[in-house]
Amino acid sequence: MDRALNEDVSISLTFFDEKGYLIMSALNLLQTLFSYQAWANNDLFEKIESLDLGLHFKEQQTAVRLINHAYIVGRIFAAHLQNIRHDYSSDNTPETPALAELRAAVSASDQWYLDYLAQLGDEQLSKPIPFIFTDGDKGSMTREEMLLHIVTHSGYHRGEIGRLLGSIGITPPWDTLAVYLHSSEPHRRLSIA
Repeated sequence: MDRALNEDVSISLTFFDEKGYLIMSALNLLQTLFSYQAWANNDLFEKIESLDLGLHFKEQQTAVRLINHAYIVGRIFAAHLQNIRHDYSSDNTPETPALAELRAAVSASDQWYLDYLAQLGDEQLSKPIPFIFTDGDKGSMTREEMLLHIVTHSGYHRGEIGRLLGSIGITPPWDTLAVYLHSSEPHRRLSIA
């Protein structure tokens, strides 16, 4: 039994099976999810930048506040992942950043996460890291849990903004992993036998 379990683990760390299909390890999955996040964030910024501020200034500011919150949480956890201090005392900033400034910051943060994942090994994902939440409570999460938290948290708030856009008659971006995978890897559409 132990031998079979160990053989299964070594197989899961292989990147491709005998037919050439990618086997999704936790690290591969996280890299895919963060690539998807960067793509989805870009689409969301495009949509928000197209809003008529004469009609939808309030909604644009709400969207910016939500994106800024997700960005700040991402930067807080980036510090936790590196085991360094951050200067945030809250999960948002008192001031609302300019849209162009926030877009550049989010893009840089998305790239930071992609670069971070590129230098990680599977074995580093399960290492717990202690940290302090902004409210002073102590916490501990593995790298994998922190990374999954960031990508799901960001997706939650993109969905919230999508609902906001829909409520004012604006079609939100098509923010799904399936759409991302098929637009970034068009050969997937040819895979049907």
